[in-house]
Amino acid sequence: MLDSAAIRRTIPHRAPFLLVDQILELEPSKRILGTRDVRMDDPWLSGHFPGFPVMPGVLIVEALAQTAAVLMMYDQDMPGKFPFFAGIDKARFRRPVVPGDRLHLELTVLKQRPGSSKLQGVARVGDDVAAQAEMLAVLRQAD
Repeated sequence: MLDSAAIRRTIPHRAPFLLVDQILELEPSKRILGTRDVRMDDPWLSGHFPGFPVMPGVLIVEALAQTAAVLMMYDQDMPGKFPFFAGIDKARFRRPVVPGDRLHLELTVLKQRPGSSKLQGVARVGDDVAAQAEMLAVLRQAD
């Protein structure tokens, strides 16, 4: 549905910190499903951990947050505003994510107001939940 070029037109993140490769499904104001392929050449893997590379949990949450940002920017026509995360609750990490894994990043809107959204995010590898969290995001003017 959205490739990496379309994602870059939607959110301000860029390599090496753009953590969403594609959007597979998008239901405005309801849910979004994106993916991230974890590659051995991802810059953070060389030091986390040597001999056993694992995607840091905070970056899994960031991948969820970026996917949520795509949904928010798609939903809300607010030129000059960018998504910022105001809170992350109930974050849980269930399994390591390693090179070769494809993360499926699914977010569901729990509550939405103009300029803000509360979302439930789940990151899966295959059928296994790798991480989950609730997030509060707001759109703010970029300075």
